[in-house]
This record gives sequence, C-alpha cells and structure tokens, in this order.
Amino acid sequence: MPGNITGRLLRLASFGESHGAAIGGVLDGFPAGIAIDLAFIQNELDKRKPGTASFSSARQENDQIEVLSGVFEGISLGTPIAFIVRNQDTRPEDYHEISKAFRPSHADYTYSMKYGIRDYRGGGRSSARETLVRVAAGAFAKLFLSSKNIYIQAYTSSIGPVEINQNRSEIRPEQAGLNALRCPDPDAVVKMNAYLDEIRELGDSAGGTVSCVISGVPAGLGEPVYDKTEALLAQAMLSINACMGFEFGTGFKAATLRGSENNDQWDWPEDAQENFHLNTKTNNSGGIQGGITNGQPIRFRVAFKPVATIQQDQPSYTTEGENIVLPAKGRHDVCIVPRAVAVVEAMAALVIADLFLQHKALDK
Repeated sequence: MPGNITGRLLRLASFGESHGAAIGGVLDGFPAGIAIDLAFIQNELDKRKPGTASFSSARQENDQIEVLSGVFEGISLGTPIAFIVRNQDTRPEDYHEISKAFRPSHADYTYSMKYGIRDYRGGGRSSARETLVRVAAGAFAKLFLSSKNIYIQAYTSSIGPVEINQNRSEIRPEQAGLNALRCPDPDAVVKMNAYLDEIRELGDSAGGTVSCVISGVPAGLGEPVYDKTEALLAQAMLSINACMGFEFGTGFKAATLRGSENNDQWDWPEDAQENFHLNTKTNNSGGIQGGITNGQPIRFRVAFKPVATIQQDQPSYTTEGENIVLPAKGRHDVCIVPRAVAVVEAMAALVIADLFLQHKALDK
C-alpha cells in the first residue's frame, strides 16, 4: 500500500490501523536544535481525541504519545523522530457483523476491490484514527514554525446550516478554544449545539466547515507551477478523512465577483524602504499569488461531509451479494468537524514547515 508518506524535505510516514496494537509515524527531515515540548504535543493530541463531547465518539483513548527516537534531553537531534500511540479501547467484536458487508459511503468496497482484503475493524487503515499521526507530527512542525514566528489557528466556521455570523475582520480565531465546538462565535455555538442535539435524536450525522488562518508566513514560499502553495495545502486537506472541498481566499465566491472587486490593491508600509516589502489593502488572494506566498496571512476553508456511520438501519449488500439491513450500532461521531480542527492545523503546519525548509535550502 503506497501513499503513506507526505512531504519533500520534511517527510512523514504513518502506519497502523484503527484497532491494531498501535498507530504511529516517522518524521524525517526535522531540523536539529528545536526545543520539543511534549506537554504541548500531548495537548494537541487531546484536542482531537474521542470521548470528549456529546457529539463525538464514545471510544475512550488516552492517546498518550511515546517518542521513540529523534529527541534527546528535550531537543530535536535532526535524526528521524519516531513515535507511537498505543490503541487501548478497541472492540473488534463490535464489527464482526459487518465483516462481509459493505457500509454505505465507507471505504469497505473500494478497499476490497483494490487489495482483495480489508481490515473491517473500524475501517482499519481508512479509519479517521489515522489522523492522530498527523496531529502528532503537525505538533512537532508547529514547534518549529513558532521558532520562526509562524502561527496557525483553525476554527469551526459552520456545522450543518449554521454558520458563524461575524465578518472575517471581527473573527478572533484564538477564542475557538473556549468551547468544545472550536467555534469563535458564541451565538453560533448555541445554535450549533441545538442543531447537533436535534441530529443526534434522529440518529443522523452532520457535516460542516473548518476555516484556517496562517500568520507570519514570509513572502516567497511555494513554487509557481505544479507545486503551488495552495495546491499543496489542497492536497493535504483533501487527504483528511471526510474532506469534500477546499478553497482559499475568496474561494468559490470569486467566481461571482468582478476583477475590480476581487483584486488586492498594494499598500506601501512605512518600513518598506528599510526592508523592502509590500502589503495588500485586502486579502482576497488568501496570502498566495501565482502559487507563492505574498507575506499576508494565508486563509483557507475546508468542507467536511456528514459522518458516514449513523444510528439508523441502512440497506446494503454482503460480499456474497445478499441484500441485508445494517443495524444501527457502534461508537461514532455525530459530527467530526470540531475534532477535525486540530487535524487541519496539523496538516497546514506540515505543509508550511516543508515549504519553509525548501525555501531556506535555496538561499545562497
């Protein structure tokens, strides 16, 4: 199974299945001399772990990270950083009934067609538990980026039909950590919770969007053709389980605007003469022009579909072609969007850290 490695200079290889012994990764190319705060990394993992809210899976996992290599006396060595998290609350017996059935909108059928075999215990490798590895690796990348004064903040911007009410300039992404929904708009939080209560009572699930802001990114990162910054971010986001869409800057709204409305006019800052750089009066480009960062905050939004497993009976077929009804059972999220916030931040951190290292490698 190829496709388990991402990045160029900063490369992450992940391994493990949902109900296997452990899940983990190897982060290669991480710079030496970076202070590694394991408490920070653990806190990042805690943001995505299950069982922390009424809308998330009841699966109870400590998600305690074990760093096996690459760190000595709290400092990165520049050698591969290997880490694992042991699975604890596994119940493979819960999935015995679906061992020969194809769940609607899951990867059961496609995995079977591609490999001729699949791990039916919670989806195996296709399970969203794999995102734990991304969050751990992304936490390391965040520590590196913070040493360069680059910071990433994502937040829930919609759940189902409920969207945040604030203008972009009024949003304070740091307030997202004040509630379990990871949403910075208190009024929207009330409506989102009411909507999720309604959905949960119906045994259904909900989707939504996660918005992200990356500040402190210098101008000049990214390549102008196939490796555009937005293209790499899009690939990273679309690789996340349940992700259905990506847009940056004004996104799809740009298709309805005129050029005079969408163009970002240049602004000459007071210190431009001392250290030449330009600002923009608006940021419709989302911090990227021609695939290269322009020094303004990178802004993008990611859409996630409703969780495929719902608490309703669903018709399906078995591997023998038998028409069956899958019973409503199991431990699953009503909405994964709040937990996906940490995953979006992590993937963004890995992409930007990799681009930063590539840019520095070209410096003469």
